[in-house]
Amino acid sequence: MIDDGNVKSDELITDETGREEIHSKAVRAGKRTYFFDVKATRKNDYYLTITESKKRFNRDGKFFYEKHKLFLYKEDFDKFADSLTEIIEFIRMANPQPIEIEEEEHEHRVNNENQVKVPADKEKDFTNVEFEDLGEEGA
Repeated sequence: MIDDGNVKSDELITDETGREEIHSKAVRAGKRTYFFDVKATRKNDYYLTITESKKRFNRDGKFFYEKHKLFLYKEDFDKFADSLTEIIEFIRMANPQPIEIEEEEHEHRVNNENQVKVPADKEKDFTNVEFEDLGEEGA
């Protein structure tokens, strides 16, 4: 059972391959969700799967989830963690720019900022409409 992105340790979930999920963490990041799942082999050896899931749409408008999965085994944990930490530090030092917002959110903000704001006292009253300028009846 997933609770706030975590699998409760006393409730094991079996996936489609028959592997038990020992622990799980979901991280929502914009349009993507990352799943960190600890699973056990048949010999009860733990390993990690990292899944990136992104909602996509077909041409007919129906959605599906595009998934990419990495398998990380215990013997590689230290190398992976060290390299990940090193590369993140490199990026932060070499390119210390603010995090950019998603393109869709950016377009929404730009569109809202470009709208002309009319002060409330200058707004036209569209509830009082007169039709005198349309011509006379029977003309």
